[in-house]
Amino acid sequence: MDLTRIRMSVLGLENGEVRVRQEFPDEEVVESAAARIRPILLEGDPCFYGKALKAVGYFCRDSPRDTEWVKATRAEWRKRTAPATAEEAGYTVMISHMETGESHALDRHKLAMAWIYGDVVHHDTARRREGDPFGLGERFRAAVPLVAWTMVGTTELLNYIRTLNKAGVLPLRPEVLTERVTLETTTLEYSGKAFFAPVGTEQPTTADTPVPKEWIPLEKESALSLFHTEAGEQLLHDARSPHMPEPPSPEEIEAARTPAGGWKRDQLAAWGIPWPPPKGWKEELTERWKAARQNGAPPPPRSSPAQETLDFS
Repeated sequence: MDLTRIRMSVLGLENGEVRVRQEFPDEEVVESAAARIRPILLEGDPCFYGKALKAVGYFCRDSPRDTEWVKATRAEWRKRTAPATAEEAGYTVMISHMETGESHALDRHKLAMAWIYGDVVHHDTARRREGDPFGLGERFRAAVPLVAWTMVGTTELLNYIRTLNKAGVLPLRPEVLTERVTLETTTLEYSGKAFFAPVGTEQPTTADTPVPKEWIPLEKESALSLFHTEAGEQLLHDARSPHMPEPPSPEEIEAARTPAGGWKRDQLAAWGIPWPPPKGWKEELTERWKAARQNGAPPPPRSSPAQETLDFS
């Protein structure tokens, strides 16, 4: 609600100028909000605000009080999101280049749309070009109140729909108002049975058919660090990622032992092993080394540190 209004502090300076200051949320937060409300702003989208409001008006056609609310809300929506004049947009920014004499002027609404459809969505190149001379800061400054007001307006309409539904005026399926649309947590955890098999093994035909006998169940003692998938490793092949460190051979792993019988933290990091090293890390490195031998020709001999430092080719 606070962001829907333009708030700024103005500080007078001794030289006769003033310093204007405005504070906004992090850009990523506003970008996320803009991406969520973008369909609400698009007239061609099924959940466009105007379409939802028109449907509400249809169900409330016999109620003068509700009909008046719908008309007032529609007028305010158009004035805020699709202003017909620059005055309705709130303000206009004017800039001039002191050397070339080139001048530009754009109202707040057009600056805001340039940010939403140019900086966030990267779709409307014409709007982006129109807003380019003013810089990212001006486009963002204009967009924040519009994004916030659209969020408030959408929430207001949703609450109105809930009230009409509760009163029996607007019938809706129960799941419409209860279906989850956001995640409560991004830590996704569940329990169940898991099976694995070599690539190419026949898969179960449906989720409720018996698992073919070729599939082996994962158990508590299974070494999960040894499992790999082509889909997950395709970006890690040496041929496609030349800067990935070459996995060491079993002999090189043993040769890197310290006199105390362990391995240094920086050495493990160079091999891509986290600290502390997980159980089965040596076996995993060996499997990676064997896979690398199978995917292509033998690797080139390792260079000495001096050669690596001086070779700029």
